[in-house]
Amino acid sequence: MCIFEVIFIKKPLQQLSAKIGFIIIPLLILAGCDAVKRVPDGKLLLTKNTILVNGEENEAYNINNIPYQQPNTKLPLLGSPLRLYIYNWARPDLDSILQVKLNDNDQRTLKFWSAILSRKQLDKYIEFKLDFNDVLKNFGEEPSIISDNYSGRSANRLTEYYNSKGWFNAKTSYSIKKDSLEKSGQVIYEVETGKPYFIDSLKTLIKSPAADSIYERHKNASFIKKDAQYELLDINAETSRITDLMRNNGLFHFDQEFISFVGDSVNTNHKVNLELNIRNREIRARDSIYELPLKVHKISKVNITTDYGYALRDTEYSDSIELNDHHLYAYDKIRYKPKYLTDAVFIEPGDTYSDESRNQTLIRLSQLGTFRYPDLRFSEDPDDPEGTDLIANIMLTPLPKFNLRADFDVSTSNIQRFGIAGGGSLRIRNVFGGMETLQISGRASIGDSRTAAGSNSPELFDITEIGADVSLTIPRIFFPIRTNFIAPEMSPSTSFTTGIGIQQNIGLDKQNITGGINYKWTPSENLNYRFDLFDIQYVRNLNVSNYFNVYENSYEELNNIALNYPSQVTGFLNENGNLSIPDGSLAFINAVQNSTITLTNSEFSDVVNIEERRQRLTEDNLILATSFTYFKNTRKNLFDDEFTSFRAKLELAGNTLSAISDLVGLEKNDDGSSRVLGVKFSQYVKTELDFIKHWDFGNDNILAFRAYGGIAIPYGNSNSIPFIRSFFGGGSNDNRAWQAYRLGPGSTNSPNDFNEANMKLAFNLEQRFTFLGDLKGAIFTDVGNIWNALDNVDDPQATFTGISSLEDIAVGTGFGLRYDFSFFVLRFDLGFKTYDPALAEGERWFKNTNFANAVYNVGINYPF
Repeated sequence: MCIFEVIFIKKPLQQLSAKIGFIIIPLLILAGCDAVKRVPDGKLLLTKNTILVNGEENEAYNINNIPYQQPNTKLPLLGSPLRLYIYNWARPDLDSILQVKLNDNDQRTLKFWSAILSRKQLDKYIEFKLDFNDVLKNFGEEPSIISDNYSGRSANRLTEYYNSKGWFNAKTSYSIKKDSLEKSGQVIYEVETGKPYFIDSLKTLIKSPAADSIYERHKNASFIKKDAQYELLDINAETSRITDLMRNNGLFHFDQEFISFVGDSVNTNHKVNLELNIRNREIRARDSIYELPLKVHKISKVNITTDYGYALRDTEYSDSIELNDHHLYAYDKIRYKPKYLTDAVFIEPGDTYSDESRNQTLIRLSQLGTFRYPDLRFSEDPDDPEGTDLIANIMLTPLPKFNLRADFDVSTSNIQRFGIAGGGSLRIRNVFGGMETLQISGRASIGDSRTAAGSNSPELFDITEIGADVSLTIPRIFFPIRTNFIAPEMSPSTSFTTGIGIQQNIGLDKQNITGGINYKWTPSENLNYRFDLFDIQYVRNLNVSNYFNVYENSYEELNNIALNYPSQVTGFLNENGNLSIPDGSLAFINAVQNSTITLTNSEFSDVVNIEERRQRLTEDNLILATSFTYFKNTRKNLFDDEFTSFRAKLELAGNTLSAISDLVGLEKNDDGSSRVLGVKFSQYVKTELDFIKHWDFGNDNILAFRAYGGIAIPYGNSNSIPFIRSFFGGGSNDNRAWQAYRLGPGSTNSPNDFNEANMKLAFNLEQRFTFLGDLKGAIFTDVGNIWNALDNVDDPQATFTGISSLEDIAVGTGFGLRYDFSFFVLRFDLGFKTYDPALAEGERWFKNTNFANAVYNVGINYPF
């Protein structure tokens, strides 16, 4: 059972208890739970496995995971076996207990329940109670009860592990030690390894001359080294290496089962003499088995069927083309340009068979987005008397040429009571016969405004937004000059994109036009490059006068300053006695700047900052940027939970326009900056570095770390970074103790609705674990902030000046729950402000670490 205590805390400690009570209370509850409630008499609950290796405890997670029996799962930090407690709350034999209590012979119990519930209600209640009991069992975890059988098997498993590491004389014993707590104990395993064995020699016995020749040419790459300690993992790695080596050098029929290692360690003074055996291919014919020597196979023909279908398999081809010794066939008509199709096939007539070429071909054909997963088969050429020639048959099944998708949703938000949105896209494959993909998409929404933010429209739906995008993807590099350094094996692609978006009665009613050309290629399995030749974005604000309705915090600060001087601002106020929008607000700002109204120094500085921000956020933007992105990821697949990734991006904007400004006679502003069609173009350099590392400790216990840094420096035609290219802090994928755009810059307690800056540092550490069944848990620490650097902001609290500015780094801590739906992860995180740089020094630590100031984050998939 669980014992709950009520603790009365004296008044001087009340504030402290309010801040950390959410930690103490669960501890008190869990501490009162009986972990051994379901442990039978005479048995012990396993609380720990202690592994002593040559007398010293080994706490490495891979060693401690070897025993078959493990202690019940504990929550990180708390150390409480929550799932065991939940299991203990369930009744193991509830169905039989209810049956005894409620049968016809127990008239007293029946009479009691019949007075409260009808028979139908009673049956429903019993069904609910049984179902709930099953839920507790399913979410819970049975007590891990020490078993001599499992402990003995675990000891043998530990011995086998150390044997595999070269300690052939290792011995393991175990003992069971009772804990001070009743019915609990630990198993102590004692491993004596003895002396390790080392590789002395490696001999080979390879029956096939072809295989022997291939091995000898590449034996220096062997994982097995003389005088190295024996390691079974090295033997397995060498087996895989030899298998790949043979199959990539023409031995089409080679199989890993052909390889065996024999070791001799008798009377060798802790030395191992290894012998590598590679047998020939064995063929079973009736009741006998005979050997065929392994041979090097070459490709004699490559046949490509471009419209394969199972129903057509016995039909004659009606069209064919031969190009570069590749034979293309179609049951109907070949609808693809042969050169571009054969560029995706890395199997050439005359080449030696290679698994690598086969896999590259399958991957590249799949990446084209034109065919279903290809079917690639090899068969021996009947025209070759030697039996070494292979015919490659590639069967391609086209995807539908046209693919139409539509979506519809209804929503509500802080700017609309009710909204309806719809969209759709049309994908057209093989547009020009070269496996190009054209995608046309559109979106539209209408909504009913919740507030009167600049809109007095009597119409029901006064908010509208429409947009359209067009993209053309070409599965090769499309460039005026030759790019031979980007080979077809690197899966190159070129994308042309353009789009437009128009808003009405949303914010400043932006018009957004985008366009670009980008190139992608993959030099190796874990490395990706992206080069944006140009990325153009034009943003036009149609409703600048609505600024102070949208950025309410800026208006409130400005209004409060104005109301300090009532006699001087009477002409700027509306009927409610506040600055009117926009005329009164702008008139007050002009009066301050013209010294018609004299403010205190701090108020004057605040008004100047408000106006500078208004000018920057309402000005139209023209960005013409070029960027290069480097991305390396060691993750092998979606199930690989231990990997490293690194992304670096360099972006340059405005240099092309700046170079030609004098040549083409671009318009000039009073400050000397240039304009294109009346819009000042942005010029800056921006770089981002993003590092992620995951460690897998087994049993779904993963430690994830992220380090991010970015800076954008304006120069030339600009003295600030466009809002759409700046950095922000907070949010479900950043520092989760602050809402998005609410952190920073620096130590400012900015009232702005959207805080942003041109420099950012962020560090995140998260421990992920199983909480209850499929429900995962996490505890995290998020560190970082944003600053202004080398731009037109001179506020010392917001500016990064060096190492001393690192005192402004905010610290958030918290915990979260996640549920994996296979195709996405639903994430809920609760963040607490642990160190808030916006507070006065001396009050920054734990001042707002409570539920009242916590931030609740909902996200899709993991943040990093």
